[in-house]
Amino acid sequence: MKFAALIWSNLKRKKLRTALTVLSILVAFLLFGLLGAIRQALVGGVSMADADRLVVRHRVSIIQSLPITYQARMDRIPGVDATTHFSWFGGIYQDPKNFFPSYPVDPGGFLELYPEYTLTDAEREAWLKSRTGAIVGRTTADRFGWKVGDRVPLDSPIWPRKGAGAWELEIVGIYGTTRKGADTSGMYFRYDYFDEGRVYGEGLVGWYAVRVDDPARATSVAQAIDAEFANSPAETKAEPEGAFAQAFAEQVGDIGAIVTAILSAVFFTILLVAGNTMAQAVRERTEELGVLKAMGFSNELVLGVVLAESFLIAALGGCIGLGLAWLFTAGGSPVPSMFPVFFIPARDFVVGVILVFALGFVAGILPAVQAMRLRIAVALRRGA
Repeated sequence: MKFAALIWSNLKRKKLRTALTVLSILVAFLLFGLLGAIRQALVGGVSMADADRLVVRHRVSIIQSLPITYQARMDRIPGVDATTHFSWFGGIYQDPKNFFPSYPVDPGGFLELYPEYTLTDAEREAWLKSRTGAIVGRTTADRFGWKVGDRVPLDSPIWPRKGAGAWELEIVGIYGTTRKGADTSGMYFRYDYFDEGRVYGEGLVGWYAVRVDDPARATSVAQAIDAEFANSPAETKAEPEGAFAQAFAEQVGDIGAIVTAILSAVFFTILLVAGNTMAQAVRERTEELGVLKAMGFSNELVLGVVLAESFLIAALGGCIGLGLAWLFTAGGSPVPSMFPVFFIPARDFVVGVILVFALGFVAGILPAVQAMRLRIAVALRRGA
């Protein structure tokens, strides 16, 4: 640390150049953090999936419906422990921009298969008893300022209500979750109220969730379910919950490959910028480096000083960039309906810190080696 003043004074020699280099690194790591949050939002459902849960959808497409009668037939298949169903509602509150995910479900089956969603005992009882009752996640409740007891009118671009008018729902519970990063942006309301009130599609559901009694048998149970409905008008595709979430996310492409390609291009460019900055700084100080060596600075010490400058520039830009990304995502998604889960995973912070040190080392190692190998006579002659 006794050479900190020397290192800092070298960085202040060209303030504008140093500031621009730090800013470019800052932007790169800010982008790294935000892209990590977006990737987590799109593929986070894979890590949230349970190994003992299957999703059963129409073989052609998830937008194709399945008969409600399939549930009783699946319940009789060996290895099936419990079933429930979902339908996509696509609720809109007051204004088309106020869109959020909403689903008609069977309350009892939903609560049994998804114990990670938490309600008080009073909220559970109210939802089971109230025909127009609905539960909503904390994220959406905070977004619209809803509280228990509020009556909420919803419109749906897919499911018009008989007699026109909005779907009237009563908020009977606001659910949380026992899992970090789980989605709390959805609303769930009673399927029987929805099925009786819609204009068309009675007796149909969007997809089923199935819990198997042994995760090791998940594949064989999925095959048995598909065999049960083979050659029927609505054939099924049963798959693990994680595979379903992965396929849903990859509808927009291979998220991991897209993010990796973007960040690779950005960091390669920033590496060139930082490396050029350090090389130019060493060239400008050739005479000074010669003087330092003449005063007794060893080759290894000169190497360390130059590398320390590179690490300091990378650390300033990288840490500030990661910090700004964390601040930007701390309040949740800026577009709640698009990114219901929006945070930077801890592993991305760890990778970010590793990249900071890697960037500092790679950008500074060649100029540092050049400075280390510089001969005193040559350095002083260049400065003459």
